Amino acid sequence: MALEKYLAIARGNEAADFCLKQARVVNVFSGEIEERDIYVARGKIIGFSPREAREEIDLAGAYVLPGFIDAHLHIESSYLTPVELAKILLPCGTTCAICDPHEIANVAGLEGVKYFLREAQKVPFSFYFTAPSCVPASPLETAGAVLGPDEVAWLLKQPQVIGLAEVMNFPGTIAGEPNLLAKIRITKALGKHIDGHAPGLSGLGLEAYRLAGPANDHETISLEEAKEKLALGFTVFIRRGTVANNLGDLLPLVSENNWPFFTLVSDDVNAKEILEKGHLNRVLGEVVDLGLSPITAVRLVTISPARHYHLLDRGGIFPGARADLVVVKDLERFEVQAVWSAGRLVAKEGRLCEKIPRPEEAFARPFSLPRDLDLRVPVQGERLRVIGLIPGQIVTEHLILEPTVKDGLVVADPARDLAKIVCIERHHDTGRYTVGFVQGFGLKSGALASTVAHDSHHLLVVGMNDEDILLAAKELARLGGGQVVVDKGQIMATLPLPVAGLMSTLSANEVAERLEALHQAAKALGCLLPEPFMSLSFLALPVIPYLKITDQGLVDVERFEFVSLMD
Repeated sequence: MALEKYLAIARGNEAADFCLKQARVVNVFSGEIEERDIYVARGKIIGFSPREAREEIDLAGAYVLPGFIDAHLHIESSYLTPVELAKILLPCGTTCAICDPHEIANVAGLEGVKYFLREAQKVPFSFYFTAPSCVPASPLETAGAVLGPDEVAWLLKQPQVIGLAEVMNFPGTIAGEPNLLAKIRITKALGKHIDGHAPGLSGLGLEAYRLAGPANDHETISLEEAKEKLALGFTVFIRRGTVANNLGDLLPLVSENNWPFFTLVSDDVNAKEILEKGHLNRVLGEVVDLGLSPITAVRLVTISPARHYHLLDRGGIFPGARADLVVVKDLERFEVQAVWSAGRLVAKEGRLCEKIPRPEEAFARPFSLPRDLDLRVPVQGERLRVIGLIPGQIVTEHLILEPTVKDGLVVADPARDLAKIVCIERHHDTGRYTVGFVQGFGLKSGALASTVAHDSHHLLVVGMNDEDILLAAKELARLGGGQVVVDKGQIMATLPLPVAGLMSTLSANEVAERLEALHQAAKALGCLLPEPFMSLSFLALPVIPYLKITDQGLVDVERFEFVSLMD
């Protein structure tokens, strides 16, 4: 609608579409709660002064907040397509997300990102995207595709793409790697944003990285790390995902003086957790419980991310803002009662009010296993490198342990919580694979396998015997991707993921049921982890310290180089 038409409504010459009466408005600018009526027309907030409206909706003193913005979200980690994910985010009050599609890009390249762009237009939800900067994510793994400067430039010119995705190759950035700097220069020339990813980086390296352009970081896990990044002008994204939870460590740094430089993000969260516990509404309740004031908490999912990404028509409730509004019962639990997206009532009491179409047919990425797959590990030293899981984190320990040996072979040992882990290349039929060991799953028998394995998403299997490991791998090759639990030669539970081996076309409820079955099957094998498959998925991520596994070998992330399994 033309600006002149909006002005006519704002002046009172024409009626607004509707008015939310007796609202307690959380004003993220003044820091106050104001009793006001909110007038809305054609998707925008018109104002608060009395005027004519075609419809009045009495909120009876309920709180009204701006629509929540998730500043860093990987759609793929939900196991859902954009369409199905929007269906469960809207009832939680999330109306906008900035999404990094580098997972699907590392599998399917530009084709995969275009799929997201098409699907995102089908829903009353604001999906913004960043152009993947690291496809391949690192030289230490084999990606399914390559996005060079030309592909990144094409993406950055799309209206839904607002910047360059997390620059994970921070060593390459600091060293001035030409291909990476070309992408950064293109982004700067187009006046768009650059996202960061710098776990544990400090001192000269962090200063060089900030100079290159990244303006935020979601991989901060300690208070001292956050202090240093904040002082250098980074916006610190405090993560509350299904596995990674940094709220308790980082929230003490947030104050009334510096809150504009923090935002709350989910990063990686699955459909089951969203359905059971909520999304950013759940996080708001948690940070208030941890002592953050309710208004400051609301700011971290509204005006702070909006201003960080220059989304100037949202993040607050003001004349001219997009009418993304969330009604909550209180400012303690943030129980969502109603949600408007661009002035459309999209959810009420936890249920969608609009019919949203199903996603398009998925494109499959079939793969086969290496013909000479041999999982035996001969003894070749006295010390064994082992990936050590850390609960609640995606960083891992680099353990040096004595191996368990049987008949001249290094084997898994349930008594020591020592499992075998295998990463098998699935994109180019190279026949490449790596065998290693991991501690922390608690498995007594069987195997778990997944084609969700950040960032290149090869086939990743953890198990206690070679026979079950092989069966799990064969089942996922047959399905073309997914997740599976195997025990004693039997398939116990599966979740097929036909969209690039990353996502399902099932509804969120169906995916959640499958995930629950997988979790229960894993628990029956002795697994101690609340989210075993998401924990497994990060073990192939060679840009997060300290020890990881890829199809090319075992990676010491601190040294950014391959290391031997045994010494």
